[in-house]
Amino acid sequence: MEVAIFGGGCFWCTEATFKILKGVSSVVPGYAGGSAEKPTYESVSSGKTGHAEVIRIEFDPAKISYHDLLTVFFATHDPTTMNKQGADVGTQYRSVVLYTNEEQKIEAQKFVNELKHEGVAVVTELVPLEQFTEAEEYHHDYFTKNKSAAYCQIVIAPKVEKLQKRFAELIEEAYKKND
Repeated sequence: MEVAIFGGGCFWCTEATFKILKGVSSVVPGYAGGSAEKPTYESVSSGKTGHAEVIRIEFDPAKISYHDLLTVFFATHDPTTMNKQGADVGTQYRSVVLYTNEEQKIEAQKFVNELKHEGVAVVTELVPLEQFTEAEEYHHDYFTKNKSAAYCQIVIAPKVEKLQKRFAELIEEAYKKND
């Protein structure tokens, strides 16, 4: 198993999209990229810790590649807007790839360079992972536990549906739409 860490806005959204992919064994919401030793949702939301809301993905590279994870990551959030995803605004919602090794760094940089070559004005940060702090329990599996909540219906469900259609070959069988 390998680990990937991405921040692409609200971690409720990114957790919901990545947990349905083949080869992904776990997705854990958390905080990374900041200075506080023990960040909490409240401290990160203040914008004073420098942390981003991120997800920690454990995946089997024999079933899904890091490149595929990057493809899904860049397709399911806006990597061109600084510190903002939809109505969520602040440094905690920035687009960031926190690489865990040199291979991930090279792959992520190559991916971003290709997007820029295509004319995409990518602002995604590429930084080494220094620390990951797991989010409070009530953030875990938020979409599954709160599907009828307005935010889930308006923001998360459309992202998941788009992912299921656009990347059907990467979706775990149990999560495929039956249309």
